[in-house]
Amino acid sequence: MKSNDLKILNELKLGSPEAFKELFDLYYIPLSTYAFKYCDSFTVAEDIVQDLFIKIWDEKLYLNFNETIGPYLFKAVKNNTLQATKQKSKYHFVEIEEHVNKLMIDENIDIKLIEDDKKKLFTEIEALPTKCKEVFKAIVLDNLKYKEVALQLGISVNTVKTHYSRALKQLRSVLEIIILLFLI
Repeated sequence: MKSNDLKILNELKLGSPEAFKELFDLYYIPLSTYAFKYCDSFTVAEDIVQDLFIKIWDEKLYLNFNETIGPYLFKAVKNNTLQATKQKSKYHFVEIEEHVNKLMIDENIDIKLIEDDKKKLFTEIEALPTKCKEVFKAIVLDNLKYKEVALQLGISVNTVKTHYSRALKQLRSVLEIIILLFLI
Protein backbone atom coordinates (compact mmCIF):
# COMPACT_ATOMS: atom_id res chain seq x y z
CA MET A 1 0.00 0.00 0.00
CA LYS A 2 2.92 2.34 0.80
CA SER A 3 4.41 2.17 -2.70
CA ASN A 4 0.94 2.55 -4.24
CA ASP A 5 0.34 5.64 -2.05
CA LEU A 6 3.64 7.16 -3.18
CA LYS A 7 2.82 6.55 -6.84
CA ILE A 8 -0.65 8.13 -6.43
CA LEU A 9 0.72 11.12 -4.49
CA ASN A 10 3.40 11.77 -7.12
CA GLU A 11 0.75 11.74 -9.87
CA LEU A 12 -1.54 13.97 -7.79
CA LYS A 13 1.25 16.49 -7.32
CA LEU A 14 1.55 16.58 -11.09
CA GLY A 15 -2.18 17.51 -11.24
CA SER A 16 -3.65 14.18 -12.39
CA PRO A 17 -7.40 13.87 -11.65
CA GLU A 18 -7.18 10.14 -12.46
CA ALA A 19 -4.76 9.74 -9.57
CA PHE A 20 -7.30 11.36 -7.26
CA LYS A 21 -9.98 8.93 -8.50
CA GLU A 22 -7.56 6.06 -7.89
CA LEU A 23 -6.94 7.32 -4.34
CA PHE A 24 -10.68 7.64 -3.77
CA ASP A 25 -11.37 4.13 -5.11
CA LEU A 26 -8.53 2.68 -3.03
CA TYR A 27 -9.63 4.16 0.30
CA TYR A 28 -13.36 4.92 0.02
CA ILE A 29 -14.77 1.58 1.26
CA PRO A 30 -12.12 0.96 3.97
CA LEU A 31 -12.57 4.52 5.28
CA SER A 32 -16.39 4.31 5.20
CA THR A 33 -16.28 1.02 7.07
CA TYR A 34 -13.83 2.51 9.58
CA ALA A 35 -16.04 5.58 10.12
CA PHE A 36 -19.06 3.34 10.62
CA LYS A 37 -17.33 1.94 13.73
CA TYR A 38 -17.71 5.37 15.36
CA CYS A 39 -21.24 6.33 14.26
CA ASP A 40 -24.61 4.64 13.92
CA SER A 41 -25.22 5.18 10.21
CA PHE A 42 -23.31 3.98 7.16
CA THR A 43 -24.76 6.90 5.20
CA VAL A 44 -23.27 9.35 7.71
CA ALA A 45 -19.97 7.45 7.51
CA GLU A 46 -19.96 7.75 3.71
CA ASP A 47 -20.77 11.48 3.93
CA ILE A 48 -17.84 12.03 6.28
CA VAL A 49 -15.45 10.21 3.94
CA GLN A 50 -16.75 12.11 0.90
CA ASP A 51 -16.37 15.43 2.73
CA LEU A 52 -12.79 14.53 3.56
CA PHE A 53 -11.97 13.75 -0.07
CA ILE A 54 -13.58 17.01 -1.17
CA LYS A 55 -11.45 18.89 1.35
CA ILE A 56 -8.30 17.11 0.18
CA TRP A 57 -9.06 18.02 -3.45
CA ASP A 58 -10.23 21.61 -2.84
CA GLU A 59 -7.39 22.55 -0.48
CA LYS A 60 -4.82 20.45 -2.33
CA LEU A 61 -3.82 18.80 0.94
CA TYR A 62 -2.08 16.01 -1.00
CA LEU A 63 0.75 18.46 -1.65
CA ASN A 64 1.71 18.24 2.05
CA PHE A 65 2.39 14.50 2.02
CA ASN A 66 5.77 13.01 1.12
CA GLU A 67 5.07 9.44 2.24
CA THR A 68 1.88 7.41 2.73
CA ILE A 69 -1.43 9.22 3.00
CA GLY A 70 -3.36 6.26 4.47
CA PRO A 71 -2.65 6.91 8.18
CA TYR A 72 -3.69 10.55 7.75
CA LEU A 73 -6.94 9.54 6.03
CA PHE A 74 -7.90 7.07 8.78
CA LYS A 75 -7.05 9.51 11.56
CA ALA A 76 -8.96 12.35 9.85
CA VAL A 77 -12.01 10.12 9.31
CA LYS A 78 -11.96 9.01 12.94
CA ASN A 79 -11.73 12.60 14.21
CA ASN A 80 -14.40 13.89 11.82
CA THR A 81 -16.75 11.04 12.73
CA LEU A 82 -16.30 11.62 16.46
CA GLN A 83 -16.86 15.34 15.96
CA ALA A 84 -20.05 14.68 13.95
CA THR A 85 -21.30 12.27 16.60
CA LYS A 86 -20.57 14.81 19.33
CA GLN A 87 -22.52 17.52 17.51
CA LYS A 88 -25.41 15.12 16.99
CA SER A 89 -25.38 14.30 20.73
CA LYS A 90 -25.36 18.01 21.53
CA TYR A 91 -28.66 18.44 19.74
CA HIS A 92 -30.14 15.56 21.74
CA PHE A 93 -28.94 17.21 24.93
CA VAL A 94 -30.65 20.47 23.99
CA GLU A 95 -33.88 18.60 23.25
CA ILE A 96 -33.70 16.76 26.57
CA GLU A 97 -32.98 20.01 28.41
CA GLU A 98 -36.00 21.67 26.82
CA HIS A 99 -38.15 18.70 27.80
CA VAL A 100 -36.84 18.79 31.37
CA ASN A 101 -37.51 22.53 31.60
CA LYS A 102 -41.08 21.95 30.43
CA LEU A 103 -41.49 19.18 32.98
CA MET A 104 -40.11 21.44 35.72
CA ILE A 105 -42.71 24.08 34.88
CA ASP A 106 -45.41 21.41 35.06
CA GLU A 107 -43.82 20.16 38.30
CA ASN A 108 -44.26 23.57 39.96
CA ILE A 109 -47.98 23.45 39.24
CA ASP A 110 -48.24 19.92 40.63
CA ILE A 111 -46.42 20.85 43.84
CA LYS A 112 -48.95 23.58 44.58
CA LEU A 113 -51.78 21.12 44.01
CA ILE A 114 -50.07 18.54 46.21
CA GLU A 115 -49.67 21.08 49.01
CA ASP A 116 -53.42 21.82 48.87
CA ASP A 117 -54.23 18.09 48.86
CA LYS A 118 -51.80 17.55 51.74
CA LYS A 119 -53.70 20.06 53.88
CA LYS A 120 -56.93 18.29 52.99
CA LEU A 121 -55.40 14.94 53.97
CA PHE A 122 -54.25 16.20 57.38
CA THR A 123 -57.73 17.61 58.01
CA GLU A 124 -59.23 14.20 57.16
CA ILE A 125 -56.72 12.42 59.42
CA GLU A 126 -57.61 14.67 62.33
CA ALA A 127 -61.27 13.76 61.76
CA LEU A 128 -60.57 10.02 62.27
CA PRO A 129 -61.60 8.26 65.53
CA THR A 130 -58.83 8.59 68.14
CA LYS A 131 -57.36 5.03 67.95
CA CYS A 132 -57.61 4.91 64.15
CA LYS A 133 -55.83 8.28 63.98
CA GLU A 134 -53.03 7.14 66.34
CA VAL A 135 -52.49 3.89 64.40
CA PHE A 136 -52.62 5.60 61.03
CA LYS A 137 -50.14 8.32 62.04
CA ALA A 138 -47.78 5.76 63.58
CA ILE A 139 -47.76 3.58 60.44
CA VAL A 140 -47.89 6.20 57.69
CA LEU A 141 -46.28 9.30 59.16
CA ASP A 142 -43.85 7.73 61.65
CA ASN A 143 -43.18 4.72 59.41
CA LEU A 144 -43.55 2.19 62.26
CA LYS A 145 -44.38 -1.49 61.74
CA TYR A 146 -47.63 -3.09 63.01
CA LYS A 147 -45.76 -4.81 65.85
CA GLU A 148 -44.07 -1.58 66.97
CA VAL A 149 -47.41 0.27 66.95
CA ALA A 150 -49.02 -2.56 68.94
CA LEU A 151 -46.30 -2.32 71.60
CA GLN A 152 -46.47 1.49 71.69
CA LEU A 153 -50.27 1.59 72.11
CA GLY A 154 -50.55 -1.56 74.23
CA ILE A 155 -52.90 -3.35 71.81
CA SER A 156 -52.60 -6.50 69.69
CA VAL A 157 -51.19 -6.54 66.14
CA ASN A 158 -54.62 -7.61 64.82
CA THR A 159 -56.23 -4.61 66.50
CA VAL A 160 -53.62 -2.36 64.89
CA LYS A 161 -54.46 -3.89 61.49
CA THR A 162 -58.18 -3.36 62.10
CA HIS A 163 -57.72 0.31 63.07
CA TYR A 164 -55.41 0.87 60.13
CA SER A 165 -57.87 -0.77 57.74
CA ARG A 166 -60.75 1.38 59.07
CA ALA A 167 -58.63 4.50 58.72
CA LEU A 168 -57.78 3.65 55.12
CA LYS A 169 -61.45 3.02 54.30
CA GLN A 170 -62.40 6.37 55.77
CA LEU A 171 -59.59 8.13 53.95
CA ARG A 172 -60.31 6.39 50.63
CA SER A 173 -61.34 9.69 49.03
CA VAL A 174 -57.92 11.15 49.75
CA LEU A 175 -55.99 7.89 49.32
CA GLU A 176 -54.38 9.13 46.11
CA ILE A 177 -52.73 11.88 48.13
CA ILE A 178 -51.36 9.33 50.60
CA ILE A 179 -49.68 7.49 47.74
CA LEU A 180 -48.18 10.78 46.54
CA LEU A 181 -46.84 11.44 50.03
CA PHE A 182 -44.96 8.15 49.91
CA LEU A 183 -43.35 9.24 46.67
CA ILE A 184 -42.21 12.64 48.00
